[in-house]
Amino acid sequence: MTARHLFYTGRVQGVGFRFSTKQIASGFDIAGWVKNLPDGRVELWAQSADADELEAFLEDIQNSTLGSLIKETQTVAVPADARVIGFSIIR
Repeated sequence: MTARHLFYTGRVQGVGFRFSTKQIASGFDIAGWVKNLPDGRVELWAQSADADELEAFLEDIQNSTLGSLIKETQTVAVPADARVIGFSIIR
């Protein structure tokens, strides 16, 4: 299991970023969540049993219309969390 914890900076709130990320995730075998942060960033936790699947998901986010809204991405490799099932938007 491979997991990533990401923080996106840019025009990423109020533009459907979380919804679009969830839609993209539906095309992959990905578990995780996405949420807005009070400081204007978006936080994403994503994991998959297949490292290539996870990387393809993250690339699809960058290559989608969301990519033009992202100014900076901070990515940290983290241990997977077996309690995370499915992909959700945290409000």
